[in-house]
Amino acid sequence: MGRAVILMMDSFGIGGAPDAGKFGNDGADTFGHIAAAYPDMRIPNLTGLGLCKASELATGRQPALHPQTESRLKLPAAWGCMREISADKDTVSGHWELAGLPNLKGWGHFPPAYPSFPADLVAKICAEAGLDGILGNKAASGTVIIQELGEEHIATGKPIFYTSADSNLQIATHQEHFGLERLYELCQIAYKHVQPYNIGRIIARPFIGEKAGSFTRTKFRRDYTAQPFGDTLLDCLTAAGHKVFAIGAINDIYAHRGITEEIHGAGLEELWNLTLDALQNAPDGSLIFTNFEDFDMLWGHRRNVKGYAEGLEYFDSRLPEILPFISDDDLLFITADHGNDPTYEGTDHTREQVPVLMFGRRVETRSLGRRATYADLGQSIAAYLGIAPLAYGESFLK
Repeated sequence: MGRAVILMMDSFGIGGAPDAGKFGNDGADTFGHIAAAYPDMRIPNLTGLGLCKASELATGRQPALHPQTESRLKLPAAWGCMREISADKDTVSGHWELAGLPNLKGWGHFPPAYPSFPADLVAKICAEAGLDGILGNKAASGTVIIQELGEEHIATGKPIFYTSADSNLQIATHQEHFGLERLYELCQIAYKHVQPYNIGRIIARPFIGEKAGSFTRTKFRRDYTAQPFGDTLLDCLTAAGHKVFAIGAINDIYAHRGITEEIHGAGLEELWNLTLDALQNAPDGSLIFTNFEDFDMLWGHRRNVKGYAEGLEYFDSRLPEILPFISDDDLLFITADHGNDPTYEGTDHTREQVPVLMFGRRVETRSLGRRATYADLGQSIAAYLGIAPLAYGESFLK
């Protein structure tokens, strides 16, 4: 038995979903618009795996990339696009659906306008945490609100509470003045008190710096995610005795459930290094699952088209490094959890289709077509690793 490997390019959409209009995302196309802005982008390994063909399946048109050099990966691949059926377009919903558990009911959401958070909720959190109050209390870009309120936070000790279009309560505090462990404890308190509101995540957002304009977020983000409401692919694999190697944000996204090896890291370079390490150590029958979050966190939300393009080139350049560490029976996938078009208005996720690129030494080169749900990926991995079928999805294995 081989292993399954998921390389999750967080937010790498390839064209608007059929229901994008319901989310106000008509015309969004993360990959297509980056390619149009940077047609000289060099991603020969991704294109060799069928990325442009998957994008054409989703949008009906070829992305505007200039011709690519020959792939150094040289592995046969199958390609397709997948549509989301979850009621929201957030990271947690996308990941859970990929693992066979779509969020059909959706999350609760806090309103964007001040005050976003109910006074009773804020009072309970502050009382238990020993706080005099909070700052912010509205929807905001995280990188903007720390510049706006960072100095006041340092002076008063009041944490910055904010939200976004997704189901979350985010808390930003100074890593040194407030303290990292104190921030984590505050987030755990907040997690307990938001349960009645059906909120997907509490997100700890530490930052450093002393003056407005110099504040920067650090890599010590931590997410406190709602418990999955059913079994995911990860739960089913571990229950059947398989190993699950979760790298990066995967641990938080699945609320630390169904995981046998938690591997923590951040940034494309470190996450790639950790993935290669796992490929050398994971036994047959394992799942290796890495979330490359920089695409979303650093470039999608910040509407940084150039950074996103450069990140794609770096990701592509590392792909051939897997070759010495995979067996003939290993099956690898590249996919995403939603879109985050850096050319689009606002700073929120975009409702898009995502690629599913399946490759390995024994893969048949073919189209996987247009998949009706992200859950087809989880169902395919369940079939490949020999466990019982999941509740949702249709395997695309032959």
